[in-house]
Amino acid sequence: MSKKVKTHITLPKDILETIDKLAGKRGRSKFMKEAAEEKIAREKFLKALKESAGAWKDENHPELSSIKDIHRYVRGIREESGKRLKRIYHG
Repeated sequence: MSKKVKTHITLPKDILETIDKLAGKRGRSKFMKEAAEEKIAREKFLKALKESAGAWKDENHPELSSIKDIHRYVRGIREESGKRLKRIYHG
């Protein structure tokens, strides 16, 4: 775990009230940390998508040559995402 640093941020009152309702006043830091981690991961993912645009070539992926293969591949990704979301939201 990296070193923790105390900081000061400004949020609209309604957002802070919603965070408090969801996480409790004692849970603000954890909530904000997790929200920031999710946003960072999403931004890194979008950057990687932009940088790799056009890199996929059908001929390099014969294992995905049929609709059935593609469905199996997508199902696997969705299952992994579901497991990840359970870890994030159900700790």
